[in-house]
Amino acid sequence: MKNTSRVGLFGGTFDPFHFGHLNSMLAVAEHFGLDEVKAIPAALSPLRVQTQGSTPEQRQRMLTLGISGHEDLIHIDTQEIERGGTSYTIDTIKAYVKGGSKNLFLVIGMDQFVQFDQWKDFAKILKAADLIVTSRPGSELPYSLDEWPPAVSALVDDFDSQQALLSTGRTIYFYQLKDVIASGTEIRKKIRFEQSVQTLVPGEVERYIRENKLYESIQRNIGDFEKFTKFCENILVEKGGVNVKSYDLRAKQAPSEFTLIASGTSTRHTSALAEHLIREVKKEYNVWPESSEGQQEGRWIVIDYGALIVHTFYDFVRQEYRLEELWTRRQK
Repeated sequence: MKNTSRVGLFGGTFDPFHFGHLNSMLAVAEHFGLDEVKAIPAALSPLRVQTQGSTPEQRQRMLTLGISGHEDLIHIDTQEIERGGTSYTIDTIKAYVKGGSKNLFLVIGMDQFVQFDQWKDFAKILKAADLIVTSRPGSELPYSLDEWPPAVSALVDDFDSQQALLSTGRTIYFYQLKDVIASGTEIRKKIRFEQSVQTLVPGEVERYIRENKLYESIQRNIGDFEKFTKFCENILVEKGGVNVKSYDLRAKQAPSEFTLIASGTSTRHTSALAEHLIREVKKEYNVWPESSEGQQEGRWIVIDYGALIVHTFYDFVRQEYRLEELWTRRQK
């Protein structure tokens, strides 16, 4: 490609690659007149908690299968996997700038934009590339600077609902997508429960997932979930968790067979509890959680181990939600 070409940079874990990724790449390329889209699988995202999933090589393969038929527009860039370790977007952008690329457009979703000020050297990113922020159906774009991360809004010279001109000389564009609602977390969960995902992922990707037995349930590694629940309870107590309680929900209609609740004395302590538990479970049982949410904020963290769901709260948030009132039968 020429140095003057308009190049979109579309990073992600692609775990797995799904129609939401593909439709976003195609729609953004058409709307903004991009000459090329670089699909960049991350080795390890700095803002994503490790979950039970596929290897970087498997994610790259699913990406290759998923873009079949669109190779004239979408090209895979494996530099982040080749670098290994935590993947930082600024390093990838520097590589493009060094190679002579000038018209760079970094494509991210609204879920990433709201925490964009947590990205490494985010201000430098906004000097080297324009930003395209996409929003999927059911999620609104920001109509006020009050909805922006404060450190990013401080760079704005002029703003309307479609774009913002920055003091760095770059522009942030907003674009509402009209595509399928697909989530990697939900797709992995459907596969674990042997539900169909044919409307969510390309056929070749689904076939690859089934043949390689990706995202299978972690039940076989854990085995006895009553024993596993007690193990997790002890880990949280040893780490200083406050008012740690476990519940046996097998006789109730609940999303899991067991649940565990613990409080931290601060948001930092709450996050530390969750991180410590995840590390110790990996060490003892060799599994990552199926999903984990709330790690960055540290107010209410949900760690999903299938038959066991662990909640760690900043204590005053726990008092506000009073979640344990949903369950009355304490595990023995």
